[in-house]
Amino acid sequence: MVSPQSPSKLSAPIELARVRRLFSRPHKIDPSNFLRREIAGRMHERLGVVKIMPRRVLDAGCGAGADLALLQKDFPAAQIIGLDAAPAMVEAAQAPASALRSLNQMLSKLLPSKAGIDLLCGDFGELPLARDSIDLVWSNLALHWHPQPDRVFAEWRRVLRTDGLLMFSNFGPDSLREVRTAFGALDAAPHALPFVDMHDFGDQLVEAGFSTPVMDMEVITVTYDTLPALLADVRALGGQPLATRRRGLVGRAAWQRVLDAFERQRRPDGKLGLTFEVIYGHAFRPAPRVTAGGEAIVRFMPRK
Repeated sequence: MVSPQSPSKLSAPIELARVRRLFSRPHKIDPSNFLRREIAGRMHERLGVVKIMPRRVLDAGCGAGADLALLQKDFPAAQIIGLDAAPAMVEAAQAPASALRSLNQMLSKLLPSKAGIDLLCGDFGELPLARDSIDLVWSNLALHWHPQPDRVFAEWRRVLRTDGLLMFSNFGPDSLREVRTAFGALDAAPHALPFVDMHDFGDQLVEAGFSTPVMDMEVITVTYDTLPALLADVRALGGQPLATRRRGLVGRAAWQRVLDAFERQRRPDGKLGLTFEVIYGHAFRPAPRVTAGGEAIVRFMPRK
């Protein structure tokens, strides 16, 4: 595992304990699941072009477990491990996991003994899993909640087997720009995460030892008729975990400035927009070039 004291490049001063608290009430997060499901579907399309038959799959940051069914349907003979740092989310994932286990019981004579769903509570930056034990790491809209994504990539590489695949999605720096603009009328404090740029993620993947990372980006805009509906979805996405966040209450006049700033951003069609820059990435763990003792590995291919 990666030592908490090891040097790392901070993406943001995110308080992991606060992230766990913000996700400790799954019913507060549920209203934003429409976006997670849409992005999971788009990740699934990308996964479909990669020919793999994993024995063990890790859903890193599984939340309430909605992606577990997607992964189990694709890989019915695999062990699917759902991991989340919020105990309440792991508990919420028990229901879909139990339903999938019931289906697997009917196929138990055909499937390996380890096939099915298992749930773990833990930090996906310090996984309670052995080295070289996972064939596919899947992570949907979870990475941006960790302050040190480069350390997370190193940890995901540690648990992946040779030729294992990492596939993830997260928000990019243009996400929630309307929120930043509106709250700029209040003060200069950060009111949204400073999301990491796609190219920086590509560099971090290479530095962590992944091969041929492929990065992709698209912009999704969700529109609203009313400001309360927009703000409800912003809150449902997870909240504000930055250690540098504004503390204390906002006065009525100051809050009105924020509301007015949102209203000034209405589109020509009268709708309020909320922008999400969605980053998709996938990369493989390559075969090692040196042994544990530092000796070079040279592979010879027989002539045909």
